[in-house]
Amino acid sequence: MKKQAAVRYVLKKLVRMMFLLALVSAATFALVSASPLDPLTANVGQAALGTMSREQIARLEEYWGTGIPYTERFLSWAGDFFRGDMGVSLLYRQPVAEVIRVKMMNSLWLMAAAWVISGAAGLFLGILAGIKKGKLADRLISGYALFMASTPAFWLALVLLMVFAVWLKWLPIGLSVPIGMETSDVTMADRIAHGILPALTLSMTGISNIALHTREKMITVMESDYVLFAKARGESARRIVWQHGIRNMILPAMTLQFASVSEIIGGSVLVEQVFSYPGLGQAAVTAGLGSDVPLLLGITVISAAVVFAGNLAADILYAAVDPRIGRERKRS
Repeated sequence: MKKQAAVRYVLKKLVRMMFLLALVSAATFALVSASPLDPLTANVGQAALGTMSREQIARLEEYWGTGIPYTERFLSWAGDFFRGDMGVSLLYRQPVAEVIRVKMMNSLWLMAAAWVISGAAGLFLGILAGIKKGKLADRLISGYALFMASTPAFWLALVLLMVFAVWLKWLPIGLSVPIGMETSDVTMADRIAHGILPALTLSMTGISNIALHTREKMITVMESDYVLFAKARGESARRIVWQHGIRNMILPAMTLQFASVSEIIGGSVLVEQVFSYPGLGQAAVTAGLGSDVPLLLGITVISAAVVFAGNLAADILYAAVDPRIGRERKRS
């Protein structure tokens, strides 16, 4: 019975995720269609269009689908997508699935590194600030977190780029590999060096949220009656933090950590633009400016699916960490 309830719960979440993905796709398609950008002018140029004949312009309009009604275009795309065909990118002239695969491989490890670093650092700093409430460490950590929470990701990326790449010349200015080097000659060290600044930017902006929330939770735990009783029994501060603090804050920390997936994906769009990093975020901007609807929709659906998958993983982990939450969620 427990397995059946768990399976029903997961299936219910998957159905809800598919419904939300459909809504996201429809909304994105509508926004792109309502955009004032003309795909012919954006990609061919006004001067080039002026030299073309009506027949050539008509063929281009047919290729870009500008004369087809919105509903017909969306249903055609949705039917192909449901069959596993994301379409062909109008800018890259390649299947959308292949473009996303290449761009995703560049962005995946970058976002994964930022996600892990920001979560671990935010949890550690939040615990330290909560333990040292009102002291210098708490003021420094809280000040840093508040400053970073109000700092735009692109501005921080420009500062790091100026300091470490232009002034100190410790790291590359941008891109994901050295300029002019063949793919076969690129080493893992080259890829890591080119990814340090983008990953560091995403990590630094993602620390503040989990650090501040963890601090507040730790302060609440350290001022609770059971912690005061533990101190009266002579338990060490390390044991109190481990036995009472971390165990009581792990669930909220997990919530914030998995919720930060959407923030990292959104931040990567700006960061990749600053560093000219050829990832999924830069491809999304290029597709939006170039009215490449198939590519933009594919990136949107894949990104939304990653965010929803993170939330689903959080729900499953809740049940594993706290069986009481698992029973309540399965009843719902």
